Amino acid sequence: MPTGPCLALPRNHRPFSQFGRQLLGKTFLTMLTSQTKAHSCLCNYQKPWRNDYLRQWLPRQQSYLHHLLDREAPPEDRRCIVCEQDGVYKCQDCLGEPLYCTGCCRSQHHHNPFHWISQWNGQFFEQSCLAQAGLVIHLGHDGKQCLALADRWDLFEGDEREDQLEPEDLSFVSGPEFQPKENTMVIIDKSGVHRLEIRCCDCPNALSPDIQMFRHGFFPASFNRPKTAFTFRVLDDFLLDNLECGTSAMNYYSKLRRMTSSMFPHLVPDRYRELMRVARQWRQLKTMKWHGFGHCSDIPSTGELALFCLACPQPGINNSPSWKYTRSFVMDGNFKAEHLHPIKPFDEVWLSNGLGFMVGKDRYKMHLAEAADMVEKSSCNNHRAVNQANAARHKLESTGIGGVACARHGCFVPHSMVDFQKGERRVTSAIPHSQAARHNMEGISRAVTFYDINCQYNKHFWAQVDASRFLEMMQDLTIIPGIGLWHVHGHQDSCYVRYVSNFIEGIGRIDGEIMETLWARLNLISPAARGMSSPPRQECLDYQMNDSNFCKMIRMKRTLCRKYKLAMNGITESGKAFDRLNEAAPAHLKTEWSARERRAQSSRLNDPEVMDEYEINIKKAPSRKEIELRLLEEGSARNAAPSRRSVAMWISTGLAIEEAQIALLIEVRRMGKRSTETQRLDITRQRDRLQGQIDGFTQSALTHLGEGFDADDKPDDLNVDILDDLDDDPADFSKTSDAWTNSPELTVIPLPSNLGVDRCRHCMAEDLIPLEMSLREGQANDTLHNLWIHLCNKAVLFRTAVRQAKSQALKTRAWSQVTSVQQAVSLHVSIYTKTRKQMMKLEPGQDQLQKFKPLLREQLKISTAVGDPNARGQRNESLAWFWSVEVDLGGPDQSWNEEFYRVHWLRAKALRDRWKEEMTLVQLEMDWTCHYFSWRATQWGERMRESLEKRLPGHACYSGRQSQMYSLLAQDAQAAFQDLQSVSIETGDE
Repeated sequence: MPTGPCLALPRNHRPFSQFGRQLLGKTFLTMLTSQTKAHSCLCNYQKPWRNDYLRQWLPRQQSYLHHLLDREAPPEDRRCIVCEQDGVYKCQDCLGEPLYCTGCCRSQHHHNPFHWISQWNGQFFEQSCLAQAGLVIHLGHDGKQCLALADRWDLFEGDEREDQLEPEDLSFVSGPEFQPKENTMVIIDKSGVHRLEIRCCDCPNALSPDIQMFRHGFFPASFNRPKTAFTFRVLDDFLLDNLECGTSAMNYYSKLRRMTSSMFPHLVPDRYRELMRVARQWRQLKTMKWHGFGHCSDIPSTGELALFCLACPQPGINNSPSWKYTRSFVMDGNFKAEHLHPIKPFDEVWLSNGLGFMVGKDRYKMHLAEAADMVEKSSCNNHRAVNQANAARHKLESTGIGGVACARHGCFVPHSMVDFQKGERRVTSAIPHSQAARHNMEGISRAVTFYDINCQYNKHFWAQVDASRFLEMMQDLTIIPGIGLWHVHGHQDSCYVRYVSNFIEGIGRIDGEIMETLWARLNLISPAARGMSSPPRQECLDYQMNDSNFCKMIRMKRTLCRKYKLAMNGITESGKAFDRLNEAAPAHLKTEWSARERRAQSSRLNDPEVMDEYEINIKKAPSRKEIELRLLEEGSARNAAPSRRSVAMWISTGLAIEEAQIALLIEVRRMGKRSTETQRLDITRQRDRLQGQIDGFTQSALTHLGEGFDADDKPDDLNVDILDDLDDDPADFSKTSDAWTNSPELTVIPLPSNLGVDRCRHCMAEDLIPLEMSLREGQANDTLHNLWIHLCNKAVLFRTAVRQAKSQALKTRAWSQVTSVQQAVSLHVSIYTKTRKQMMKLEPGQDQLQKFKPLLREQLKISTAVGDPNARGQRNESLAWFWSVEVDLGGPDQSWNEEFYRVHWLRAKALRDRWKEEMTLVQLEMDWTCHYFSWRATQWGERMRESLEKRLPGHACYSGRQSQMYSLLAQDAQAAFQDLQSVSIETGDE
């Protein structure tokens, strides 16, 4: 039934009877009909698209343009809107751009001194400023002029630098918005750069000029006789622009200069360097204010000017100290956050060295100086992070940054970020790891750390901790290594089950790759921070990471609600999948599998190889060479006749000749009639070699086939299906083949399958049929195995070469590689087709028919599951039949099917267990989030009471505002969590 603003009928509604319709009358029926039509219109309503609004605006375009130009002229009476005198000034920032006379313009802008005005010159409004209208800013006395006659503060003979302009930059026209005026200061606001006269209070008990200006919302650029000041508004706006848009100080100030003068922005006073310096000071003050250090005399220690994750367990803050839990971390490096060598490293002033997220420079440098980094060859794949350790970049002080964040929510861990020196080395990664493992970890004895190269890094971590006096770890802390779900596919296949999160107990459903999303935001400021000196760069990065954690904090309610819904659905789906497997499995096998799983989980820390329990352990299908070796050994063991002793080798040689014929056929077809002399010469040489092999094989046939075989008999013509993957004209191949009617690639060699079963019996060579059948099976196994490899290679090429090509040259080269692989695929498909056709002539059994099926073109398409056996979501993929031929049907105890079933059962159980853990963790994280907000609210409430006792009203007001903010966040989160859980309970009951 439709909902919304329409007629909703009750549940027990029944059709009106005739008496009821007469009783209700025509009026009600008319109303019912009209409401029904309205409901129909509402149901058919469709929200217009964005382009629909543009189409509606196009006819109004000229009208909008006309009224836009009409705003340039004053009203006909040109009266001041306050006193109705002659209006000469128009304010561009007041609502409606009203007209003022000179006196009203000053009075109306007494509290809005940074509006831009324009003056009527008889023909149009030209740009002006409030200083031209006589506006003066008085500090103290509620904005009124100080009654003291003495001028103790001569602000206009200060010690700040003067603007130095080149001769070609000097202005030869008047411009009140940027020209210096007598007794004026440069005030930078978010609306532009202004020159205004500021008068300080001259009373005997007056504060110094810089403090007077600061209390009125101006941050002075100097402190003795300031001539430049920044409004708090422009500093807040710059910091927010820097956070959200990555705007550098140079670009931001360039925007302010253009806002001040569109014609002569270069003549606007240059205060770019002052902006960089004052922004650092303002950022430091704001950070200390947010973290409560304005309410106490304590000096911040390491990591105390940084927020941490509110949903991670922090004993004594959001949960009980006695509660045991697993803290999950993710480590990663960002090689885009490079840093050039500072110009004056000896002249640097640090405001928050090691107080935020970056590790203190002195401790870090001493650690690097003493720690020995052992460079070794990776026992896994050739990872970029390992090999970049020796990268030499002489122009860079650091090649990037690296650190730790919580793996479940993506919050940076305080005091756990470092600069990389010559790449991502073990010594640089060890110190943020050790710092993160000690942050609010009292009472937590287990941690899981995800790192891209954990299979190598974790081997020597504890040895590094023991050898360094700067690496400290909590006692009895167990660290389980893990690798993210995306990076693990760059490792060897064995790393998947040993380190992926799907098989780590107690961490729920996480991917271990959340830090990649954090780098994306931090990279906004990386270009601007690249050339900064070390202190402002560190402060800028700290500020960005602190803001990232703050945004995570205020959005945690929505994040946990979304995770709760996903966990509900995940438990249902994974439970159904596991139940289907569990119901069909025998009880004794399930008991055995569960015991093996428990042993693997309990021993994984000391021996990661025990996690191979989640992998399939079966032998590969026998190859042609293995079968040939077995047949030769069997022939020697039973003392076979000389004519039969080497028959397996003879048949194997014939199979190799057939493969060479198919390869030559494909090459002749690819060459076509537009061939060069070099190509034709190469084909001729190959035919000559192949003909010699065929002649020798045919002569040997007389020995193995007996007297009943006549070498002059011609069996059926060679017929092979060649995969049509080329753009060549089929007629080219026909013409080329006609020119070589007796070419060796078309010669049918005397194999038992070509002679036929009946003729082999006639020649007394019936025993050769099972030999060839066995070798044909090996040939088919080899061909399918090679086909598997080349299809995987093709999938990898598409993912790593074709899609990553950034230029036409690279794309052409990548497609050439794909074409080469596709040609190999065509060859093996043709060989398999020929092999299966010959097997059909040997009267195969039902097992062979079931195992070796025809190949279809659509089965040769590649997918993620083909290129990556452990790819995420593979359980939803359906692969072609030949991907499972690699198993040994004759394995030990005939248990290959049981092995497959065991692995599927274990993986389905692991998936179900992780989703159950996810639900438990999300519910706990909801409680921890509410407790954290309540703890913060209580903390700020106590600060408010202390401030009132100390008679600090401003401190008390700010504390009260912060306490209210956290209280509202706690109430909002708790209400949302309770509502979500109650709805889930009702849904489950239904």
